[in-house]
Amino acid sequence: MQGKVLIANRGEIAIRIMEACNSLDLDYVVVYEDADRDSEHVQRNQLNGTNQNAWRVRSYTDPNDILAVADHTQCTAIHPGYGFFSEDYRFARRVTIRDRSLTFIGPSWEVIRDLGDKINTKRVANKLDIPTIPGTSTPIYNEMEAEEIAQHIFDIQEEINEPQPAVLIKAAAGGGGMGIEEVTRIEQFRRVYRQVQNYAKRQFGDGGVLIEQRLRDFNHIEIQLVCSRHDERIHFGSRNCTIQSTGRQKRIEAAPGFHASCFDYDFDANKILDNIIEYSLKLADYVKYDNVGTWEWIVSRNGNPYLLEVNTRIQVENDVSARLSYLHDKHPNLLREQIRLALGEPMGFEQSDVTFKGASIELRIVAENTQRDFSPWIGTITRFDLPQYEWSAVYSHVPTDRPYPIPSEYDPNLALALVWGDDMDQAKERAREFIGTTTIEGNGSSGGPIITNLDYLRENLDHLLTF
Repeated sequence: MQGKVLIANRGEIAIRIMEACNSLDLDYVVVYEDADRDSEHVQRNQLNGTNQNAWRVRSYTDPNDILAVADHTQCTAIHPGYGFFSEDYRFARRVTIRDRSLTFIGPSWEVIRDLGDKINTKRVANKLDIPTIPGTSTPIYNEMEAEEIAQHIFDIQEEINEPQPAVLIKAAAGGGGMGIEEVTRIEQFRRVYRQVQNYAKRQFGDGGVLIEQRLRDFNHIEIQLVCSRHDERIHFGSRNCTIQSTGRQKRIEAAPGFHASCFDYDFDANKILDNIIEYSLKLADYVKYDNVGTWEWIVSRNGNPYLLEVNTRIQVENDVSARLSYLHDKHPNLLREQIRLALGEPMGFEQSDVTFKGASIELRIVAENTQRDFSPWIGTITRFDLPQYEWSAVYSHVPTDRPYPIPSEYDPNLALALVWGDDMDQAKERAREFIGTTTIEGNGSSGGPIITNLDYLRENLDHLLTF
């Protein structure tokens, strides 16, 4: 393959992209902010001289700075990783239509635009008879119409014997949990509706609201798709991302999405997973999805699946899916596939070439105090010793040969640890062994020892894939 990739990200994902480029014999350039100079994604490269391939930028979110480096170094493609510009359709459009165009390693900007809008995604899904959370797919402005919809949602919950029926009223133009209120009886609805509508007008200048069923007891399931610009679309199975911090940040992921050894489900787990894979591929085919992507679902305790959203990027946890997948008897590298397909190559394999075996778990190792609302720990790591096994893999930007001050500018994520086994019981035992043989030492600004979430990860292994 030919080309040169600018890696517009940091930390472990930047390192994984570097290694994927190396495997494809592609040159690459990395960028970094001053606070990240000690990161391994920077220190593994050349910071000056004729072979310089690490360039300082003011900010990872400054598009002008990023593109200036791309032009100066004659890059032909840009990989946004996850976060930052990865789901910014305006950036993807700018990259591809500018005079000196670059290949955006991700879906087309039109797909990012259309699926990045959750309301639009729900509207398209409903058109295709793909299940979504019962409720509206367009903003509602009329109080009587809103009350009729709410009554219908309460009726649905009564039919399925929901023990705690509730409806959510959301400001349609809001985000991040803003402007959301819960109603448990229809008699409360009009008062709360007016409250949310007034809030929406004040905060967003738009009084539209969304109304949907409040779901409480569910598992968060993801479907990993890999698609090409040659109209090829396949899946790499399911994963479960239910164990999350109070800020809804994932901490443990496991694949497959359900496993009979973990819980006595009230539904046919394999059938549900097959159904949501089929639904995900149906939507991907309809919108002509053309790169890697993740379809996020929630599945209720009684087995009802609902599409939440589509993540039009590579995800942190992509390797959880890869570690129980086999492509020609080897674990696939989904980042490598993403780059290759974005640069225009055909897939070169079919769904029948992918087999699934065993189980896998990803542990997100973070410097945080889980007893205090997962608050970040800031200090200097003095020892970072993670074990190596034939059944594990580690992705980290933290150096092992020198002290590492954790930058306060970013989330204190330290490493991703992947383990896999013949079944979920073995994968969990190996995860416990991995945690037990991990040593992380450090000193905080107040002199106390480092605080990590290793104990939290260990304690939650038995909660995997359960309700």
